[in-house]
Amino acid sequence: MSVIHFVGVGKMGLPMALHLKAAGHAVTVSDPSEERLQLARQQGLRVAEDDDAALGRADVVFSSLPNDAALRSVAAQVGRAARRGATYVDTSTVSQQVSAEAAEVLAAAGVLYLRTTVSGNNKMAEAAQLTVMASGPRAAYDTVLPLLKTLGPNQFYLGEAEQARLMKLVVNLMIAQTSAMLAEGLTLGRKGGLDWHDMWQVLGASAVASPILKAKAVQLSDRDFTPTFTVGQMIKDLDLILGAGRGRACAAGADRPDAPAHARGAGPGRGARGLCGDHQDGRAQCRSVYRNGVKG
Repeated sequence: MSVIHFVGVGKMGLPMALHLKAAGHAVTVSDPSEERLQLARQQGLRVAEDDDAALGRADVVFSSLPNDAALRSVAAQVGRAARRGATYVDTSTVSQQVSAEAAEVLAAAGVLYLRTTVSGNNKMAEAAQLTVMASGPRAAYDTVLPLLKTLGPNQFYLGEAEQARLMKLVVNLMIAQTSAMLAEGLTLGRKGGLDWHDMWQVLGASAVASPILKAKAVQLSDRDFTPTFTVGQMIKDLDLILGAGRGRACAAGADRPDAPAHARGAGPGRGARGLCGDHQDGRAQCRSVYRNGVKG
């Protein structure tokens, strides 16, 4: 049994913490939101009374955080409060630069640091179906691998430094392109008189039936546009992708082809809508994509 402290019990962090607890580990949690802490309590998780004390007791610290600023803050706190030899496992989607800065802080404190990004939405997190991409000290990865296996069926070790951060951006760039592709294709079909449900049935059985398309088909074929990943979140990730492309002569990062389409979706009052939510009116995204010369 490992003693674990989990920082950040949002829609991704909470199910991950619950899986670790279900596997028999001693888990405490912390979060700046009292609402999220109350939800964690209701589901049987123990909320830390003193965050620094919980960090000091933990063999492994996990975190699921929204952005670079949060990682900077939490990494500094872990470096200050965690014991030497502890392992810090961060699952957030953040920049390579800030992650590397965190690595320096943690190394100075004697804390092992694993970047363990995850692919999948909150539904997949709840079902323990996340894909884990890890980088950092190999010995630390081997030690916590049984913990990572509670999160999903697939784990990949990618290297000693920031490889997992970059791999997550590669995945999310392709997700962004998939959303734009769906907007174009579904709009063409609707304008041509194809039935909405028929299109989803065919797409799910066709050569383009990727795991993300199949997962979305269940929800969107019933015109359920409840967001699992919002336009605002994808805009944040596209900014990270743009930054990763700079200096690499990488057109995907430098041109950011889908930014106009997603930015349209993130207009006033719309940033919390689902990334695929504009398929309610895919014509808007389709027009924006074509206007900027992107042909699926």
